[in-house]
Amino acid sequence: MASKRAATTNAYRCTECGWTSAKWVGRCGECQQWGTVVEATAAPVHAVAPLTPARSARPITTIDTRETSRRTTGVGEFDRVLGGGIVPGAAILLSGEPGVGKSTLLLEVAAQSARAGRRVLYVSAEESLGQVRLRAERTGALHDELYLASETDLATILGHVDQTRPALLIVDSVQTVASSLVDGAPGHPSQVREVASTLIRVAKERDLPVIVVGHVTKDGQVAGPRVLEHLVDVVCHFEGDRQTSLRFVRALKNRFGATDEVGCFEQTSRGIIEVPDPSALFLGHGSREPGTCVTIALEGRRALPVEVQALTLAQSTPHPRRIVSGVDAARVAMVLAVLEKRAGITVSNQDVYVSTVGGVRLAEPAADLAIALAVASAVTNRPNPAKLVAIGELSLAGEVRAVTQHDQRKAEAVRLGYRSVIDTASRSLGRALDALPHRHPGEPGDDPGF
Repeated sequence: MASKRAATTNAYRCTECGWTSAKWVGRCGECQQWGTVVEATAAPVHAVAPLTPARSARPITTIDTRETSRRTTGVGEFDRVLGGGIVPGAAILLSGEPGVGKSTLLLEVAAQSARAGRRVLYVSAEESLGQVRLRAERTGALHDELYLASETDLATILGHVDQTRPALLIVDSVQTVASSLVDGAPGHPSQVREVASTLIRVAKERDLPVIVVGHVTKDGQVAGPRVLEHLVDVVCHFEGDRQTSLRFVRALKNRFGATDEVGCFEQTSRGIIEVPDPSALFLGHGSREPGTCVTIALEGRRALPVEVQALTLAQSTPHPRRIVSGVDAARVAMVLAVLEKRAGITVSNQDVYVSTVGGVRLAEPAADLAIALAVASAVTNRPNPAKLVAIGELSLAGEVRAVTQHDQRKAEAVRLGYRSVIDTASRSLGRALDALPHRHPGEPGDDPGF
């Protein structure tokens, strides 16, 4: 009786975290993932394989440290994110919101690689061949070395790989491909895991770089089992606001390079266009209206000038409005409190509107000082100097604190022609405001360049 009970104990195991259960459940009790609990089988006993001299373990000091050769994709901003290009045999996962432009970007990557003389196999499991061809005609991505296939069966895709022998494989997307060796519909965690592991094995065995597209959940995370991100070498996220044409590619994981690089693109009617120097995208037209100030923000390791605009309206209601766009509402509320308490600028009886130019989002505290100067300029109706940049974080005591990569931000401001920088040298918000000219526009001696 005891042996029978032991045989049925822990008969099911979660493939994600290893949690065990005596009976099948739809949701893991440990990691809370759905559909990952499967019937446990006895672990196979592996035989000891003979080692060849090429596969024998070697002292670490004898390992060749020369960097693995990379292949450029022909898209400079995508190469920047990957660390200089695609490494042979690398598995790359590109995720993003529906409609953000993932397929358009990869079609451009495929076309550029084909123009460089490398055969590309583009497998579209979501669109027909005609749909992909129409997009390629619109974006100018037609080339004889670019092969298309519309397949959802993993075995058939591997057959296409054997037939065409590509130098780059793109699969769009991994959630729509299924293997006949695994039960479950396409997109099921077991199917995603099997498809991804098979494609990665093929990539490693043939030194064939593989780029797979992954769906995202409602909260922006990569859909499917977490092991998908662990299996691949590079995880990139393609993001952008549908209200603007600007798109960013960020590396969330990169075994071959840094993860703090950002590629900048613009979505146009002709497809995805690189933006190697996006400095002018987040600036106004240069008019010296009250309520504007420029700061230098960091997108990865790239410094970008961003114009912050503020508008204030006097109100007699006890609860004035605070409307923000592109900045954090909580930080704006804190900056307004510091501005009134430490600098003596009354905003408690004002409706305050704060926004950024170009739809960029400022989430870092380095924009605090620029927000404060923009609001102060709007309240006093005095424009800030045209060639002024503000960089600094505000504390509740009114101090201007240092921010990360301050030297890089300041160097970028100088390169772009900004002649005055207000930063931690001011030490406090009051001194920063005192450093500004207190003249109305048009008065004698008003220097637009400051």
